[in-house]
Amino acid sequence: MSSRNAGAAKASTAPRGPGVRYLKLKLVVWLLLCALPMAGVVIQFMRGGRPVVLLVYLGLSLVAAGLYWRDKHQARTEGRRTPEKVLHLVELLGGWPGALVAQQVFRHKTRKISYQVVFWLIVLVHQGVWAYLFTRHAL
Repeated sequence: MSSRNAGAAKASTAPRGPGVRYLKLKLVVWLLLCALPMAGVVIQFMRGGRPVVLLVYLGLSLVAAGLYWRDKHQARTEGRRTPEKVLHLVELLGGWPGALVAQQVFRHKTRKISYQVVFWLIVLVHQGVWAYLFTRHAL
């Protein structure tokens, strides 16, 4: 067996598929990032409020995940792509948790630095708003 064939055999036995690298670590980070919004939702609910914020986060997270899936599919088939400003708008409106999951599951938009900078600024804005609301007892 030549070294070329050995390399091909080794590559074919390498694990493949949609697995997420460092899944446990990424899950912990995701849960920590979602802690402030979830605490805010719980406090609002305990004060007799409706879970509107939770529904917004869940709904827009599903929309974001769907947009990421579609954009990844379109990228593979050379179809019409979803503009990055649309993805960022959905993230800004509350879909960032779903977008973060979709980035990892679909392995999409994870290597484009300019995209990641804007994405993490959006996450930071959300964290900052929730931190502000907690420190001002505005919940």
